[in-house]
Amino acid sequence: MENFEIGIIGAGDMGMLYAKRFKKAGYTVNICDTPDRYAELQAKHGDLGINILPDGYAVSRRSDYIIYSVPAVIIGKAVQEYGRATKMNAIVAGQTSVKTPEIMAFDKYLPKDVHIVTCHSMHGPNIDTKGQPLAIIRYRSDDQHYQKAVEVLKALESRMIHLTYEEHDRITADTQAATHLSFISLGTAWSLQGYHPWLNPQFISGINNVKVAMALRIYASKWHVYAGLAIMNPLAKKQLQCYVKSMTTLYKYMIAGKHQEFRDLVYCAADFIFGKDRSHKTILLDDDVLDQLSLSQVPKKESKPNSHLSLLCAAVCWYKMGMSPYDNLVCQTPPFRMWLGIVEYLFCNQEMLEESITTALEDRYTQAEDLVFYTAVSGWGQCIELGSFEGYQERFEKTAEFLRPKLEEGKDLSTMILKKLTKDEQKTLPIL
Repeated sequence: MENFEIGIIGAGDMGMLYAKRFKKAGYTVNICDTPDRYAELQAKHGDLGINILPDGYAVSRRSDYIIYSVPAVIIGKAVQEYGRATKMNAIVAGQTSVKTPEIMAFDKYLPKDVHIVTCHSMHGPNIDTKGQPLAIIRYRSDDQHYQKAVEVLKALESRMIHLTYEEHDRITADTQAATHLSFISLGTAWSLQGYHPWLNPQFISGINNVKVAMALRIYASKWHVYAGLAIMNPLAKKQLQCYVKSMTTLYKYMIAGKHQEFRDLVYCAADFIFGKDRSHKTILLDDDVLDQLSLSQVPKKESKPNSHLSLLCAAVCWYKMGMSPYDNLVCQTPPFRMWLGIVEYLFCNQEMLEESITTALEDRYTQAEDLVFYTAVSGWGQCIELGSFEGYQERFEKTAEFLRPKLEEGKDLSTMILKKLTKDEQKTLPIL
């Protein structure tokens, strides 16, 4: 498309990832961040051949396809500020993980001649866009401008999935809300107890390595990425509430000695999600993959049993909601892929599942550890229920600081394993 310019408002990690991919594809790319970062961006990225502009007004006036790559919490403010400068008949998109507030902002502040074809790369900035799921949402556009938007987004080489914004928010709630709650609660529980998981004998085996690596990956990211989804997605709270309630039920059964009720609930969830015959099921993760993930400084022979309460709770939550996690694999995110993988790995290994249940019901040390995890889940649940971005940021950053010694290593390790899983997927999933 000759003389077609792409504009990106927000030069964070995802904004720069997009800018580089579009530039590589031969497009003219204009990008900005907040005005106070103008000189910094020029110094840092001025040699990339990308037009660094002072603000969103400059980007909006000259660009034919404008992408707001800003945190969900400020999307309304950003569109209110710069939307009025949008070039006539331009196409506008957002890259937020929650589309309902984004669409409301576009409806309210963009001129009526503007076409809205928004998107969401279902992964973070440290993952290559190639082969990853990319949601494309046609909200307000004629065929010509819609096709232009699709053509531009092909430069990402992602697997395109066409959704409505309501479908997008439902799927992201189903795949991300409880997943993120589990991982961030694990981190908080470790922080509250004052130990690093790579030094604890309960977290040195295969699926425990995945839990540690993915929790570190999340805490190496920016807090607003996860806060926006949890607090602003109107469909996420139902699943978050279900996860907290499922955790409460399981833990009360544990300490009340209601062994049969605990077992019945776990096995009902197992049968509902994975079927009664799970021994021959093809699973997402195998021992070869799991053995590559290890940050532990404790010899494997010194490992102790783990109840895997976070995984049992995930299955119970899906069961209570009547939701099969496999229905959402088309729009999976890397954390969800790993989360489902380790839940599946546990539930399809009868010996490991029985050890998990027995440990939860009979091991007093584990029950004490799980009390702290239960407290962390409840605390995060209350913070999200109150809609407190300040509380979310404070809790997140405090835990991230505690885990800082291994954040980068954990992120690198999880990136390595996710790349391997992506290669396996690309053998069977075409780019649409």
